[in-house]
Amino acid sequence: MSSQIATIFEIQRMSTEDGPGLRTTVFFKGCPLKCIWCHNPESISIHPEVQWIGSRCIRCKLCLDVCPSNALNHTKRGVVINRQQRCEGCGKCALNCPSNALEQIGKKWEINELIHEVLKDSAYFKNSDRGGITASGGESTLQIHFLIEFFKILKQNNIHTALDTCGVFNKEAMMLLLPYTDMILYDIKEIDPEKHITFTGYSNENILKNLIYISNYITYNKIPLKIWIRTPIIPNTTARADNIRRIGMFISSELNNSIVEKWELCSFNNLCKDKYLRLDQDWQFKNSDLLTVSDMEQFTDIAKKALAYPEIVSWSGQTKID
Repeated sequence: MSSQIATIFEIQRMSTEDGPGLRTTVFFKGCPLKCIWCHNPESISIHPEVQWIGSRCIRCKLCLDVCPSNALNHTKRGVVINRQQRCEGCGKCALNCPSNALEQIGKKWEINELIHEVLKDSAYFKNSDRGGITASGGESTLQIHFLIEFFKILKQNNIHTALDTCGVFNKEAMMLLLPYTDMILYDIKEIDPEKHITFTGYSNENILKNLIYISNYITYNKIPLKIWIRTPIIPNTTARADNIRRIGMFISSELNNSIVEKWELCSFNNLCKDKYLRLDQDWQFKNSDLLTVSDMEQFTDIAKKALAYPEIVSWSGQTKID
């Protein structure tokens, strides 16, 4: 079996949010986008990192003694990590922390190790409707050679595979992955190209072109692969009637409606604010409220009216009481 290695920051079992049925979601580290609302800031860098959880720290200072690059300092606030210049993410401080206040984010996995780990859940997959494995992130296609081999082995074990992607990938490499992929969860975050750059740091031109290309490829080659479109509904950014309406028009006019099985509007979630604190980052949405049920129902109604086949629209996520 291949000795290829990937950097993964989480394996989440019994998920019902990342595709059909019960799923195990493998979160690959590294993402080409810099979404200002990102719910997984620990996923952006492809390299292992260390986070500090202040509520657990007992101020023993053992971490300072074991860090090989002298990247840690102890202040009145607690442990400060010099991330830009010194920290290599080796995780030695985390291994020696008696209170688990320091954690390494991102572990190197050989493909045989990962296959062995996820196949522990195969009984759950086979007893749920299209349950299986989802590759998420970050953006798992940044580690495409590992991902192709991973999905190939999963299909040899009759496991349903789903790819969760932001749409930034190499088309030629994607064509090598599609034969081993049963479903694609494809993000359309923002339809306006200038706003997309403002919100994510990247143009949506190739993202939309890649989606059209995949839809046409699936249609022409008669591949039994389904697509779920997902749109994050973020206050004061993507949560706009014109954005939802234009995304719906794009789906109706550019994609094969027999392939697009679902369009999911995903409501804003502010529970990730502590993740930013642990990585010494500020988050501009830290004081933003959740959307209401009425908000999400209004956006859902707009989406349905914009689509030629409105029955595929749904919404998910947390909301506040109206």
